[in-house]
Amino acid sequence: MTEADFKRLAGTKTEENLRAAFAGESQAHTKYRYYSSVAKKEGHQEFADLFMETALNESEHAELWFKYLHEGQLPTTEKNLEDAAAGENYEHSVMYPEFARIAREEGFNEIAAKFELVGKIEARHEARYKALLEQLHTDKAVLKEDVLVVWKCNVCGHIHVGAVAPKVCPVCGHKESFIPYAVNYDFKA
Repeated sequence: MTEADFKRLAGTKTEENLRAAFAGESQAHTKYRYYSSVAKKEGHQEFADLFMETALNESEHAELWFKYLHEGQLPTTEKNLEDAAAGENYEHSVMYPEFARIAREEGFNEIAAKFELVGKIEARHEARYKALLEQLHTDKAVLKEDVLVVWKCNVCGHIHVGAVAPKVCPVCGHKESFIPYAVNYDFKA
């Protein structure tokens, strides 16, 4: 496509379809990774491999549509950090609080609590992306050498600060999933 074609794409039904295709392929990629994990746990390695192969295909399809939405190429690291920070900000400041409110109104308190906990993780993701963006702009390292013991759930990203890691993650429920948080991006407990 030409530069003029990419400009003409804005606001069209085709652009809307590209966004839907990207979302659908991205969700299929994630879903098939879950399916692969289940098949592997159930002893069906061949099925697990096929699900994973398909997941990788779906990821490539998603990238194809994503590139069309970004003038035929992947955005720069700077743009990606800005977009990632904005997305995480929306999730922790608008989306998850609203989802938690609705879940609580409908009597789903456990789900509401999970929305709130995941929202806190998203706030830390935003801070990390902003710190990296600052590092990119200033060429100044943002890593701190604090003496805090910071633990991260290797499954969902939940952060715990303390002398020992929790036995079970309060967000995702996985047992013994915490690892020392190796990179400390100006962490504030």
